[in-house]
This record gives sequence, structure tokens and C-alpha cells, in this order.
Amino acid sequence: MLTVATHPLVQHKLVRLRDRGTPPAAFRELVHEISQFLFYEATRDVRLEAVEVETPLGVMAACHRLAESIGIVPVLRAGLGMADAMLDAHPEASVWHIGVERDHTSFEPGTYYKKLPSAGRVDLGLVVDPMLATGGSAIATLTLLKGAGLKRMKFIGLIAAPEGVEALSAAHPDVDIFLAALDSRLNEKKYIVPGLGDAGDRQFGTEPA
Repeated sequence: MLTVATHPLVQHKLVRLRDRGTPPAAFRELVHEISQFLFYEATRDVRLEAVEVETPLGVMAACHRLAESIGIVPVLRAGLGMADAMLDAHPEASVWHIGVERDHTSFEPGTYYKKLPSAGRVDLGLVVDPMLATGGSAIATLTLLKGAGLKRMKFIGLIAAPEGVEALSAAHPDVDIFLAALDSRLNEKKYIVPGLGDAGDRQFGTEPA
């Protein structure tokens, strides 16, 4: 299932995110704000369990708390800002790190780092990466997680190209996709058009490779 956010405030923030004149500090703040919105959308179906809580005025039954554990999996390095935003919303989540880098000649992903927990520790894994371009990095990450024993996963991104969505859906049809925007296409260098450029460089103030 593909879900693209249509909330007016998200679309307003996306305009500023895309603007080439937005400085890194403001860019990071926008990534944070949009990512939290998408996090809430992607976790709508997390199971709850009933508990009792004592308020200053008495005991209330049938309150609810999460009955499932959540793991956040940022694809390094661009996914780090999104993961921080989600941890602010749900500090109890665990964070796993996977480093996937796209070869600028072949455009194929290569894994250079992974830190994964043992199977069974997380009920829902959220793979987060701002840009879903060819889909190669997301596909490779999800394949690694399935190999580690994770059964239920979702992908959360800011902006995607149709080619990336199609490739990810074909490779992992059981993984729901949550986006802030679906753009028109990839260019010859496999960048999303109109997109926002390189999300990692823009977050951290580095020069494009």
C-alpha cells in the first residue's frame, strides 16, 4: 500500500524543504517536522493493550499503551534526521543502523555497515530514508532485515520517484510505503525530479560528491 500525505501543513513545509535557498539548520528542522507526521501515520495500526492508570483524581480503567515494540532503521546517513524525529515522538523505540551507499557509476547499492539486533526483539520495523529514487537502497535494507528475522516492516520517505515506488513494491509487496510527496521522474543521474537535491548534503552542509 502506498500512502502519500496530503495534509496542508506537510505540503507547506515541503515547499520550504525543496527550496535551494533553505540553509542546513532550517532544512534539518523541516525534515524533523515532516518525519514526525509520517511516523504517526505509519504507526496507526500498532496494537494497544488496556491498562489502569491512577490520575490525581482517581483510577481510570481502559487506558491504552503500546502492545508492540517499534524499531527505527535509518539508512545512513540521510536517514539519521528522520530517525531523530521519530525517537523524539517515541523514545522507547530501538534504533538499528544500516549503511547503504549507491555507486555513482552503476547506481547499484552497496552495504558498508550494519548493526542489527537479534530476531524477535521488534514487532514493527520502520526503514527511513528521505529519498526513494531507484529503490535500490531501500530494497537492499529490507532484504537484510528479512534475513535477520524481522517479519513486519514499513518504509517511510519524504520524496519518491515513481520508478522507486514501483521497484520497491515489486521486490517487497508486503511492505507499506509512506511518503510526503511522489514526484514525476528520475533524471539521467538517477536523482528525483524536481526533488530537493541530495538530502544528506543538505542536512549536514556538505558538498555533493
